[in-house]
Amino acid sequence: MTASAETDTPRTATPDLLRSVFRQHAAGVAVITAAGDRPVGFTATSLNSVAADPPLISFGVGTSSSSWPVVAEAGHIGVHILGEHQRDLAATFARSGADRFGPSTGWRSGPEGVPVLDGVLAWLVCRVVARIPAGDHRIVIAQAVVGDPAGGGRPLVYHQGRFTALRE
Repeated sequence: MTASAETDTPRTATPDLLRSVFRQHAAGVAVITAAGDRPVGFTATSLNSVAADPPLISFGVGTSSSSWPVVAEAGHIGVHILGEHQRDLAATFARSGADRFGPSTGWRSGPEGVPVLDGVLAWLVCRVVARIPAGDHRIVIAQAVVGDPAGGGRPLVYHQGRFTALRE
């Protein structure tokens, strides 16, 4: 045990403590999209592979998010793995009130009408199978239907409150 570990006093769990701890956790960056009256999307660092058979993924979405009402009703969603060259795109989809599908965002209507972003490392269109309440969020579980892993490049990572790239 290090000297600092012996003298540090554990803190009671709060939202601030959770955020502070997870700033130490490097995570891949994805954008989740869904089709509604207008397309919606948000940046997610909570994306996980759940199972290979059937191919299931999960992610968290805040119920106060402007995207939630559409995601809450969507039958299918898009999952986009961002590359290190897409920091601006990640920031756009993370920013409240941003024109996420404006002229600076390359995208098309993909399978099941889901917005598919251009230039990503990989993408999936998934059928939503569950939305599980979890505090002020919902955990969405979805089954991959179709996708493309062939974007190539290095992943964008979120660490210490900022988007960054892996170092070799």
